[in-house]
Amino acid sequence: MAPEPAPGRTMVPLVPALVMLGLVAGAHGDSKPVFIKVPEDQTGLSGGVASFVCQATGEPKPRITWMKKGKKVSSQRFEVIEFDDGAGSVLRIQPLRVQRDEAIYECTATNSLGEINTSAKLSVLEE
Repeated sequence: MAPEPAPGRTMVPLVPALVMLGLVAGAHGDSKPVFIKVPEDQTGLSGGVASFVCQATGEPKPRITWMKKGKKVSSQRFEVIEFDDGAGSVLRIQPLRVQRDEAIYECTATNSLGEINTSAKLSVLEE
């Protein structure tokens, strides 16, 4: 049997009270990813280095992935350096090759509430 409230007091069920206060997980503060740093178009020299930086905010914290021509970047010449627990990322390409590396590179930020994309173009000149 439920206890009776003291005179002049009202009992509020616990779960609805927690939801009203925003204390239940997911009831407060979750947000879709938003970019706070986007990669910029750049031109590099063959044999040189190019770096793109991408960072997003959101709750839960988003993860960054890099794509080139619709595929996740993967090569010994591509280095992905994560920071901010994966919500930030640097894509480093070295050494640059004219025909192989000239492309649009896409940064994707993903969390449980959504996904956003941005891109930058890399042009590579002969030495």
